[in-house]
Amino acid sequence: MSVRDIVEVGVPSLRERATRVPTADLGSEDLATLVEDLVDSMRAAQGAGLAAPQIGVGLRVCVIEVRDNPRYPYKPNVPLTILVNPVITPLGDEMFDNFEGCLSVPGLRGLVPRHAGVRVEAFSPQGERLDSEIWGVTAGTYQHECDHLDGVLFLDRVRDTRSLSTWDAFREHHEADFARRVRALVERFGS
Repeated sequence: MSVRDIVEVGVPSLRERATRVPTADLGSEDLATLVEDLVDSMRAAQGAGLAAPQIGVGLRVCVIEVRDNPRYPYKPNVPLTILVNPVITPLGDEMFDNFEGCLSVPGLRGLVPRHAGVRVEAFSPQGERLDSEIWGVTAGTYQHECDHLDGVLFLDRVRDTRSLSTWDAFREHHEADFARRVRALVERFGS
């Protein structure tokens, strides 16, 4: 277990499509170590999720967790979730604008259109099949982390670059309104 450096925008490997974890590697010590490093690194950086490419590992693995995170006081809690080789399928056409930031793009946030509901199919690190429907702002978190596995950053999905802001400007000018919209999503979808 260790906290790893987080790769930042501009590093070419962050833009590459990650490789599927071979079935034979499910349950392996190497995969368990990678997952531990991802969790430790995410928690140390106070992130809501982290994908393996963000610590320089080109494998399709990501972790998601929100536990009263001070960086995201408006996000509902999400138990630690580990996804190996995830596949995301939108559930319907409904979208919402999610004000996103990223540990690999420090200090910047922007509005990204996200599906309000997604189906997530993946494996646990031990090889169990996972199949869930995720709704609301939490669905946005899942989409964000899985984008990293395809070399996509939230910057690529920002429709209007005028929505980009620093963290300080977001807190001063946008956070209160966004928090109201998140609360409405949570009331509607429970997450």
